Amino acid sequence: MTMDFQLARNAFGKLVLTAAGGDVVEGVVPVRAFPIAAPGEGIALVGPDGHEAGWIERLDALPAALRQLVEEELGRREFMPEIRRIRSVSSFATPSTWQVDTDRGETSLVLWGEEFIRRLGKSGLLIEDSHGIHFLVRDINGLDTASRKLLDRFL
Repeated sequence: MTMDFQLARNAFGKLVLTAAGGDVVEGVVPVRAFPIAAPGEGIALVGPDGHEAGWIERLDALPAALRQLVEEELGRREFMPEIRRIRSVSSFATPSTWQVDTDRGETSLVLWGEEFIRRLGKSGLLIEDSHGIHFLVRDINGLDTASRKLLDRFL
């Protein structure tokens, strides 16, 4: 893979992309094209203007130092706990507070409305809480019966 740009952090911790032609874009953000289906493929480096400044075809093809830089930034940006169990919901009307078990421990989230639950394929869900944090349900059918019953009230 030939690199047509360089990437580094500036003094403020922001990513800076320097193109082969010398153009510099400060504050680029890596954005996965397919974060669930193919997380290591197709990563855009988006500038503060919202335009793509660079493209990474495959994360594993990057040199180690550059890959670590991109992975660190993605980790900060893509905090997405996976819901393993829904313990309770405060109400079946929204907004509703949910007590859930995730792959990162027990937590609560506030669901503002049913429109904040998006389907991913046949059996996956992406649930956005009141703070903008996205929670993943990889497979609805993999949840226990009680969790599925609670979730069904919102779908």
